[in-house]
Amino acid sequence: MLLAVTAAANEPLYTSGQRERTVPIPSTITPIAGYPRKLVIFKMAASKFWQVRCWIAGRTHRKSTQTQNAQVARFFARQFYEQLLADHRIASLEAQGGRHGRNNDASYDTTPTHAGAVGDSSAHRNGWTPASKAPTVTFAVYAERLVRNEQSRVARREYTRGSLQVLRNRLDGVILPALGACTPSAVNHEQLQAFTHALSERFSSITVSQYLIAVRKVLATAVSLGALEKLPEFPKVKAQTNSCGQRPSDDPDTLRMKHGLRQADHTQPPDLSWVIGFMVNSFIRPSDLKTLKHKHVEVVRNANVYLRLTLPATKSHDKSIVTLQPAVRVYRALRQHHAQQNQASPNDYLFMPQHTDRDYAARVLAYYFNQVMAQTGLKLGAQGQPRSLYSLRHSSITFRLLYGHGIDILTLARNARTSVDMINRHYASTLTAEQNIGVLQSRRPQSNRM
Repeated sequence: MLLAVTAAANEPLYTSGQRERTVPIPSTITPIAGYPRKLVIFKMAASKFWQVRCWIAGRTHRKSTQTQNAQVARFFARQFYEQLLADHRIASLEAQGGRHGRNNDASYDTTPTHAGAVGDSSAHRNGWTPASKAPTVTFAVYAERLVRNEQSRVARREYTRGSLQVLRNRLDGVILPALGACTPSAVNHEQLQAFTHALSERFSSITVSQYLIAVRKVLATAVSLGALEKLPEFPKVKAQTNSCGQRPSDDPDTLRMKHGLRQADHTQPPDLSWVIGFMVNSFIRPSDLKTLKHKHVEVVRNANVYLRLTLPATKSHDKSIVTLQPAVRVYRALRQHHAQQNQASPNDYLFMPQHTDRDYAARVLAYYFNQVMAQTGLKLGAQGQPRSLYSLRHSSITFRLLYGHGIDILTLARNARTSVDMINRHYASTLTAEQNIGVLQSRRPQSNRM
């Protein structure tokens, strides 16, 4: 007797190739650092966007991240995962409450969950329900909580978006791959010591110190949420800084090879001389050269003549900067020059206004500054440090400490958008008592006694 063979219900998917379009492309499957291996992002032929997939409570969850950027997709995956955990935990607690009835003496573990064991198939095989075993909460979960808190601070303008990005990069690039899978309590002094040793093989002491600050912030978040009783003892790292050019630019050959100057920029622009004069008399950072526009500048003439610079916020500082009088002359000269090319409107940039690509404009200025330093034999400082555009800010602050009459460091620090501690540790680190011998030997004028 012959049996009729009928096609399976999903047969069209196989014959049409539709199923293959929704299967993850193996080369794109990317685990999320510091989270369980079953939390991944991937791409498939059916969509141009990254997809997220994870396993929680005995089932697979998938969702489109609606982005083609892998970094944004990883961030989406972490939030998606934590929301699933929160929903699952609430359902588990409600189920526990139903089993216990109205017994108010019943104690429940309300610790936030992590997927480390929620979807563990062995647990289900042994007859455990998801509510009967509280999964561990890892360092990575509290790192994500910290990032959310800092995002709120950015929205309130208490924290800059750039600083948040730096924190995110440090977490994703180094910290979470090393500590993400640990519980907060497991990150003890011994673990931190080993982490510090590993960092010291790759980074300078000041960078190591900054990474430890980020770790401390995550653990402080765990303390505030009750997951950790107190912070562990952190290794002592003395941050050694090099003054006058601690951010050296690439040499001209390297810059040319990496970025290649455009034909129109093969001659030194007049902006370079204005940049040098302006920075030495205005305390600004090289990064401010990229954002400074005429609408940010106001000429003030009263008992003193100076410029008031209302720059976009940098490093959590948003107060205006006042310049020295010579900066007014420099500004007048550059404005007059650029006005001839109709490039001095309020929304035009002060320096290299012809370039809308501001990163490129900054590279051109750094290239020619390096060239001038090399040609004049001034590329290296007295202690052998390479000089860069940042050295001009160093000179601006140091000159005020040397030649300013009765200058007070707090006022100087606020005007330069930095801290007193930074001036003491970095900008004033090369000053000696002998350079201010006149101040040391000065005496208060004596009043006439009747």
